[in-house]
Amino acid sequence: MSKFCKAGALVALFALSACGDTFEERALIGAGAGAATAVATDGNIATGALLGGAANVAFCSQYPSRC
Repeated sequence: MSKFCKAGALVALFALSACGDTFEERALIGAGAGAATAVATDGNIATGALLGGAANVAFCSQYPSRC
C-alpha cells in the first residue's frame, strides 16, 4: 500500500473519530474508525479498533471543546 493511501487513512481516522456525545459513542466511533483504518492499511483490525477507541476517548477527554 502506498504511503499516500496510508496517510489518507490516518487523516480519515482523526476526522471521523472527533465526534460523539457520550463516552460510549466516542469509544464506538473511535473503534470503528480505527478498525476501518486497520483494514485500509492491512493492519490488525482488533488492534486498530482498540487504539481508535482509546484515542478518541482520550482526545475528547483532553479537548472537550473540539468534540
